[in-house]
Amino acid sequence: MGKLKNGDDLAKYDLLILGTSTWYDGDLQDDWDSFMSHLKVADLRGKTVALFGLGDQESYGSDYVSGMRLIYDMVVEKGANVIGSWEDEGYSYESSASVMDGKFVGLALDEENQNELTDGRIETWCDQLETSLKVSA
Repeated sequence: MGKLKNGDDLAKYDLLILGTSTWYDGDLQDDWDSFMSHLKVADLRGKTVALFGLGDQESYGSDYVSGMRLIYDMVVEKGANVIGSWEDEGYSYESSASVMDGKFVGLALDEENQNELTDGRIETWCDQLETSLKVSA
C-alpha cells in the first residue's frame, strides 16, 4: 500500500483503490485536479481499480459523489478494469453523475448524514472487492 505522488507510481500496483470527495457542482477536490494530468498519460491496461467517493447527499444532493465519476471515466479511458460498484438504495439524493444502471461506480459514503452506516458499508464493500478479485484471479 502506498501514496501516489505521480503517474509513474501507478505502474507499481496491480490494484488501485482511489477515493475523492466532491466539491461544488460535482468537481474533484483540488489535489485530484493536479493528479488528473498524471492519469491522462498513464497506461492502466491490466490494472484493476476500485473507487470510493465522499459527499453530503442532503446539502449537495444534486451532485452527490459526482466527482467519483470523473475519475471513473478517466481510468476506464486509460484501460483499467473497474470493480466495486455499489447499489444506490438507502441514499437520499437528487442526482449523481456517479450512478450508472442504478449503481454508483464505486462506494458512496456520507459522513455528514449517514455516518452510522459508514463502517458497515466499508466492510461489505471490502468483502465485495475481495470476492471480485478472487473471481478475476
